Amino acid sequence: MENQALLERFQNYVDAENKIEAKDWMPDGYRKTLVRQIAQHAHSEVVGMLPEGNWITRAPSLRRKTILISKVQDEAGHGLYLYSACETLGVDRDTLIEELLSGKAKYSSIFNYPTVSWADIGAIGWLVDGAAIVNQVSLQRTSYGPYSRAMVRICKEESFHQRQGYEIMIALAKNGNEAQKKMAQEAFNRWWWPSLMMFGPSDAASAHSGQNMAWKIKRHGNDELRQKFVDMTVPQAEYLGLTIPDKDLKWNEATGHYDFGEIDWTEFNEVVKGNGPCNKQRLQTRNKAHDEGAWVREAAMAYARKQQERQAVSAA
Repeated sequence: MENQALLERFQNYVDAENKIEAKDWMPDGYRKTLVRQIAQHAHSEVVGMLPEGNWITRAPSLRRKTILISKVQDEAGHGLYLYSACETLGVDRDTLIEELLSGKAKYSSIFNYPTVSWADIGAIGWLVDGAAIVNQVSLQRTSYGPYSRAMVRICKEESFHQRQGYEIMIALAKNGNEAQKKMAQEAFNRWWWPSLMMFGPSDAASAHSGQNMAWKIKRHGNDELRQKFVDMTVPQAEYLGLTIPDKDLKWNEATGHYDFGEIDWTEFNEVVKGNGPCNKQRLQTRNKAHDEGAWVREAAMAYARKQQERQAVSAA
């Protein structure tokens, strides 16, 4: 009876558009869902540095290099904000990192695809970060306070990333030569369907979607967000002169939205299971970076301990 009363009070509090904070009572299911979602989001930001990071030294100009470096640094910062938010739920960061490195934790399937040309960097910024913005803008209103506040800053930076990617696509697809236009179209073909997959399985196939919406962890369903992304992106592709790789795409006057073809959910599930083009490579790269960076973490911890000792002596 007591637990039921707490559940009802919690739901009423959330329904009134109040934010849940770290020390507030919350259902175990709410906490577990947030840990899973925020950790997966954090891991995605960290792994998301890899497809673009390997193009920093190959960017076509100094301007492009500096912009890409800034973007990759932003992704690292996003991971930091989100790991910090997840720690407020009682999970330490070392555990989260270990789960990522061991392959136990999941991250967005989009980052298990290769970047084979410079145009892929533009496509990622335009499509992948564009899809992220559609999803993350609504997360600014998620019911958990630390997650909501982290998303405010992340969304501002993601909008810069999306503009950076679209600028590259304008240079290649609209203002480039024939070879550059072809490169842009090929990159668009590679990233269109994986970008639609970013929103996750259809609402009908999601077992927890209804509860997450009731708790206001999520504000919109996967299918609604995916549709919004398609409606937003099609006119942008038309402006660039790119052909959307979907023979079923067409405007539906009755619904006021674009109809689009069926996603290859078999491919999606295989990538999520670890069988994508770059799954193994991504984890190997993250583990290598973690191992080689051990001395930096050790030095930082030693410095922190030294500072604490000095403060203790001064206080005495």
